[in-house]
Amino acid sequence: MSEGPEDPPKLPVRERPTRYKGGRHRRPLPAILPPDAPALVIAVPGKTGDGGEGTDHRVAEEIASIIRIDNPQLDLRLVSLADGGAELVKQFAAIAAERALADGKPAAVVVPLVTAPHPRLMRAIRDAVGQSEIPVKITEPLGPHPLLAEALHVRLSEAGLARADRMRLFNVSSPVDGIIVATAGGDEAARGADATAVLLAARLTLPVVPAAIDGVPTIQDAADRLRKIGANRLAVAPFIVGPEADLERVASAAEAIGAGCAAPLGAHESVARMICVRYGATLDDLAEYDDLSE
Repeated sequence: MSEGPEDPPKLPVRERPTRYKGGRHRRPLPAILPPDAPALVIAVPGKTGDGGEGTDHRVAEEIASIIRIDNPQLDLRLVSLADGGAELVKQFAAIAAERALADGKPAAVVVPLVTAPHPRLMRAIRDAVGQSEIPVKITEPLGPHPLLAEALHVRLSEAGLARADRMRLFNVSSPVDGIIVATAGGDEAARGADATAVLLAARLTLPVVPAAIDGVPTIQDAADRLRKIGANRLAVAPFIVGPEADLERVASAAEAIGAGCAAPLGAHESVARMICVRYGATLDDLAEYDDLSE
């Protein structure tokens, strides 16, 4: 009597690399990064550096400090784009001199310190990358993301322009009838902020529309749109970190339409977390690529 066919030998199971997906309730970066992890370069649309002065310097340094506290192993570098990208080119050269470059793997990941599309800033970053001799990845802007909508809510509530809780009671009136989410970066930034406006509207159960400080629709256009639907008590929520816009211009635009104005996002914890989310997502993409290419 013949025996049945033997079971084929089992093939070794290949373990997938650790995935570092960032999520709302997950740590955006692993506790331990590999030695060859790319440097995190935060591209700041303003002045940075030791001894710097003004809001641009303070906000960027505070954000970097928050990230370093939770991720001391991270090679983090702040780079100003006030000179059009020349400092960024120098930083890429320094990174190349300090580390051994692995074939095909980026030596740096550049995260733009903006919440929405910003063509001028992105052009400066791409030009600097084109002049560098090292592989570099550029991430998307920090938004849109529920974390940033939550941060906008916090800034509005701090200014007395929104209830601090998410659930509006029927017998308690809201401080305002409509919100304008103001961005910097021109028309494209305003379009890119539309999703954030939807997220904030869901949190506040109020009409929320985007506008551009330096493009269209303007803050005045947004105010006219809200008033046409009966929203007369307005507030402006600057969907900006700080260095990318003239804050006095934002306040003046809000005053011109008779609206209250919240503070910019600044060094809110959600901004720091989103930088890590963008960097971590790049690591995740690289791990997936390595897995498929082997």
